[in-house]
Amino acid sequence: MTQTTDGGGTTKSRLLAAIASIGPPTAVISAVLAYSGWAQAAAQAKYMNLNLALFGYTSQDYIRFSVGNLFALLVCLFGVGLCALALDRWLRRRIERGDGPTVRRMAGVVAFVGILVAGAALLVLALKSDRITLYAPYVVAAGVLLAAWALRLRWLAHPGKPEVLSVGHRVGQGALLLGLVTLLLCWGAGNHADAVGRRAAMEIEQNLDDLPRAELYSSEPLAISEPSVTESKLGTDAAPVYRYDGLRLLSVSGGHLFFLPDGWTAQSGTVVVLPDNGTVRVQYGR
Repeated sequence: MTQTTDGGGTTKSRLLAAIASIGPPTAVISAVLAYSGWAQAAAQAKYMNLNLALFGYTSQDYIRFSVGNLFALLVCLFGVGLCALALDRWLRRRIERGDGPTVRRMAGVVAFVGILVAGAALLVLALKSDRITLYAPYVVAAGVLLAAWALRLRWLAHPGKPEVLSVGHRVGQGALLLGLVTLLLCWGAGNHADAVGRRAAMEIEQNLDDLPRAELYSSEPLAISEPSVTESKLGTDAAPVYRYDGLRLLSVSGGHLFFLPDGWTAQSGTVVVLPDNGTVRVQYGR
């Protein structure tokens, strides 16, 4: 019995292929951004002798942290992706016009270069060559993608290849490649974010006066034991008001207010954490 493919089956296959081509890049970008933001926040908190769990950040917060630092990289990747798509389309047209042998030779050279680049980057990672290790995972990912793309072109240009690959086969290959590239990108983004987080914490320490000045007012004493924080009692004995000066606002997150006392250092300073529930009134200034 001969099985035929109706128009509905063809439409379904095309739809699945379209989803497979659009969904994975979006998932990869989201995963890389979230992991990069987490690594950045964790490195900053560690440098400041804090536990990241105190801040109660969400996945949206992590993505927001990483967008600014990875924006230039994402723009570059987008531009490279567009160029790769244009080149792929041009080469496929050459294959359709009967120039398959030339494309096969070109693809073989490109695949060799991709494997060589990935291997060299792995060697650099093994040698731990200072700042180069920040970019080596990206180079490995580029080499893997380049080699996979070139091998795919060689298959397309082969005269004895099957006419069409099944959707399941293409999805399986794409999932394997996607998983490997995602791990490499997360690795590179994590290394970069770790350096950015530590640098951000150092800048806070060196430029503490740039943070907003905060004055705290409370009906109960807060018992802040930092030498640079002064306590003043205002109001009356029946309705006292306690004011605290000498604090800088670090962050508002997870239902808490985070303050750094004047003269704070990562080695010996402490962080003042208060609940953001209205029991303490805060005034900010320059």
